[in-house]
Amino acid sequence: MIMNTNDLSCLISKEEIPMITFSKEDVLTNKIQKSLRAYALNRASQLGNLLKNKVDIYFKNQEDKLMRVTTTVWAITSESVVLKKGIVIPRMSVARVD
Repeated sequence: MIMNTNDLSCLISKEEIPMITFSKEDVLTNKIQKSLRAYALNRASQLGNLLKNKVDIYFKNQEDKLMRVTTTVWAITSESVVLKKGIVIPRMSVARVD
């Protein structure tokens, strides 16, 4: 939807996320892409809270490696994606949500 993820992504568990170092730079550079990401994240939060649906979140670490986690999104803040157990992914590291 937002980014070409034909590259192979590394599937990880949400429990591994706290051990990841994230970049300080946004993985998306285009305003339209960022708007689409915001929409997808808000939708994922609604699906998680209302229906307990899981989504695939594609994100990049500091080394620009594409990773994927299948999880339920609990909340979205202006800077973070909050998962169960308070696990957080920086919003600007998210490349795509399915």
